[in-house]
Amino acid sequence: MANRTPSVKWTREQTLIAINLYCKLPFGKLHKTNPIIVGVAEKMGRTASSLGMKLCNLASLDPVQKARGIAGLAGASRQDQEMWDEFQSNVKTLGPESEQLLDDLFNLDAEQEIDVQQHDQIQIQRSRQISKPSGSTERVATVRVRRGQQFFRQAILCAYGGRCCISGVNVAQLLVASHIKPWSEFPDERLDPRNGLCLSSIHDAAFDTGLITFDSKRVLILSKRLRSHFPQPMLESSFQRYEGQSIRLPDKLAEPATEFFEFHRNHVFRD
Repeated sequence: MANRTPSVKWTREQTLIAINLYCKLPFGKLHKTNPIIVGVAEKMGRTASSLGMKLCNLASLDPVQKARGIAGLAGASRQDQEMWDEFQSNVKTLGPESEQLLDDLFNLDAEQEIDVQQHDQIQIQRSRQISKPSGSTERVATVRVRRGQQFFRQAILCAYGGRCCISGVNVAQLLVASHIKPWSEFPDERLDPRNGLCLSSIHDAAFDTGLITFDSKRVLILSKRLRSHFPQPMLESSFQRYEGQSIRLPDKLAEPATEFFEFHRNHVFRD
């Protein structure tokens, strides 16, 4: 009988990178032949099979996947469970940290980011500017916020299958990872997947300015302000046709929190 190659223990940093990657890839792409998994595994010094199995183990810990009847692999370790729980309870810190660890694998500078939204290729592009930092402390803080935004955007778009949860639009350039509770006012919920929606640009703008909202069953409500602009064929096709319909829920991570929608109805919606 041939000797088996001894397994190499996963470090905390490697597990964080794996969780980050799991959040950005659909379940059907968690396999050893996916070029993204091949490329990241090589940078980590692991095999693509090892990383692919780790991602499938993480799927078994995802409550949304479980609810959909997707079991993943049954080999999740105690460390996997502990890291998953820690990540979910402290995504505000570990989201940006995991994003930075992934970027560091590819030796990216502060002005670059990795985008995997095509799910089968790694794209390195310019980071989205937040502000121009003036000093070293502010520069570090700005990069951390940017890394957090990168993680949140890609995780939310992946969770919703790259489609607007209202209209089903699936053009990546027209999609926004929208916050239910405003980004600027609620730093503790900025990276919480329960605070995210995948919306088309026009629906994001309407939601952000309070022209639309959702009820306790996540059904679309239009404001009187928006209705005052009817009839307009484009507005009616973009909004009126979806009124009274429930949004499409995410395939992974977490469903949007009803209490966050309640806040939006009470404090952002302008009927």
